[in-house]
Amino acid sequence: MIRIPKDRIGALVGKDGSTKNYLEEKCFVKVSIDSETGLIKVTSKDDDITKVKPFNAISIITAISRGFSPEKAFRLMDDDVFLEVIDLRNYAGKSKNALDRIRGRIIGLQGKSRKLIEELSGGYLSVYGHTVSIIGTAEEIRSESEAVKLLASGSIHSTVYKNLQNTRTKSKQDRLKLWED
Repeated sequence: MIRIPKDRIGALVGKDGSTKNYLEEKCFVKVSIDSETGLIKVTSKDDDITKVKPFNAISIITAISRGFSPEKAFRLMDDDVFLEVIDLRNYAGKSKNALDRIRGRIIGLQGKSRKLIEELSGGYLSVYGHTVSIIGTAEEIRSESEAVKLLASGSIHSTVYKNLQNTRTKSKQDRLKLWED
């Protein structure tokens, strides 16, 4: 069982139930939604335990509840793609103004900072409520998570972008070395 915000139930269900049905079909689970409380229950739909993927379903539901579109959340069906949720309250304390400032730094003017972080790392980033969520491979999550934590701690944007660019360059060089050896 998992609880999601009521305003994200529509995204989970999808038009005419399309997202929910696709999730149930791909993960071999049954998803029950209580629209009054936002409580989601995931149960096995198939007797063949090798087919059932309840943890994938829960990750996808969590990603949708944290602001991702279903299309981006379904990337979590891949075995090498993960979800990380960072709580910004660890950096802002109890101050609502500090939380708003940190969210603004991560999103940037007209979403520029968020888009640039996604482009440089290759993962997906969503800022929702007091959390920042990341979908990507372990390497993508590591670089995006570091960027988010640096911005939340007050680092200068250009420093964070240079750090992401250096990580990206090093990653490309490492992949090229694999082919040379």
